[in-house]
Amino acid sequence: MNISQHDNQGFWSSRLLFVLAVTGATVGLGNIWRFPYMVSEYGGGLFILVYLFFIALIGIPVLMAEIMLGRMGRHSPITGLRIIAEQNGLSRHWQNLGWMATIAGLLILSFYSVIAGWSIAFIFRMAAGVFDNVSAQGVSAIFGRLVGDPEKLLAWHTLFMMLVYVAVSRGLHAGLERTVKILMPALFLVLLLLLAYAIYSGHFTAGVQYMFSSPTEHLDSARGLGFAVLAAMGQAFFTLSLGAGAIMAYAAYLPRSVSIAGVAVTIVLLDTVIAITAGMIIFPLIFANDLGSVSFSNGLDARYGPGLVFQTLPLAFGQMPGGALFGSLFFVLLVLAAWTSAIALMEPSVAYLTERWAMKRRKAAKTISVIAWLIGLGTIFSFNIWSDYRPLSEIAIFSDKTTYHLLDFLASNILLPLSGLLIIFFAGWKLSWKTTEDELSMGKEYCGYAAWRIVARYITPLLLIIVFIYSLSKALGRLAFP
Repeated sequence: MNISQHDNQGFWSSRLLFVLAVTGATVGLGNIWRFPYMVSEYGGGLFILVYLFFIALIGIPVLMAEIMLGRMGRHSPITGLRIIAEQNGLSRHWQNLGWMATIAGLLILSFYSVIAGWSIAFIFRMAAGVFDNVSAQGVSAIFGRLVGDPEKLLAWHTLFMMLVYVAVSRGLHAGLERTVKILMPALFLVLLLLLAYAIYSGHFTAGVQYMFSSPTEHLDSARGLGFAVLAAMGQAFFTLSLGAGAIMAYAAYLPRSVSIAGVAVTIVLLDTVIAITAGMIIFPLIFANDLGSVSFSNGLDARYGPGLVFQTLPLAFGQMPGGALFGSLFFVLLVLAAWTSAIALMEPSVAYLTERWAMKRRKAAKTISVIAWLIGLGTIFSFNIWSDYRPLSEIAIFSDKTTYHLLDFLASNILLPLSGLLIIFFAGWKLSWKTTEDELSMGKEYCGYAAWRIVARYITPLLLIIVFIYSLSKALGRLAFP
């Protein structure tokens, strides 16, 4: 099926640019701060092996389905799914799946921008030597002053949204492609420089051995092993930015001559290599300063998320020779990863406005930027003036959640996994064998298409249901997770 392009965006200039663009969409803050933590918490090398197993059963099938649907639709996820459904005799209400994915991407963009703003602020703080020889309590206080100041957070949030707007507003060739050509090589270069720094830290071997070591104490029981498997399933889905409409939006510009299976495998390999490399950078730095059990005055976990990135690592860089320079580079890496992901998250909404309301692309990008910026205010204020405000305090399961936590819960724990499940169901069950076989063009060698269809119809949906239940239960505190 080859539906004509609705606008004049055209196609990606090369297969490589598409691969780099989608890799940029998948490589985000989660690769840098979530993957190393999970490796540490759930079994080191064993977790990595289990993760790779589920990447094959969850990540690659859903990624292929999203690329296939995006290329078939040749429009935004909302319009594209409606067109595909109508041309295959299905209900046009399947466009609601596009709405779900697009809204999820927009919500994530709103709080992603705020956290990316922290990274920009830390570039300058690291470069100025603010963290040199500072204690854990001192680092905690610096971070606390940043997130406690709504005006500063607003300024950094605004700056980051402007960076995203500039890239998206210029269209495919002058905007997305040109940005990808600059940002992705820069990201790889910074990653290699930081890896070299970690190697010369003197604790590279210890850090890598720890990363690929035998299971941790959490895996000494069937229960611990079960949670590790569930965590690996979740990471295999969430690491690729699936369910947010970004992949479908980018694939709308993909030429039919490009192999979907080939680019999907390449993207997954690049995403995995970058995540593992991030761990090979972070663990040696932590070992070099013996920071594995550092606690901070604000209660943030020093091993995970903001606690790891904005407190433990600045503390480590502050104690090391050249730490100011390489610490700055680390936060440049975070900003580059966030920037490429945010551009992809904005694209589905912008594409829809240009189609549905015939908006000029600049106006559409400006509109979505303002909407995301406004929603982001809820996240900003959740860390300071609204820190005690609980919008749904009357509902027991949400009584402890701030505005930011509710946005994150809705987007990450409901919309993303549900979108991923419906995408694979639509591609595997609602579209015919002939339709999907023609679009994937995998050939009959080694029964490649038949294998994808079996996995997409029976195995991946079951695993995604488990991921959905696991993610929801963990977020609501219904299960006691280690």
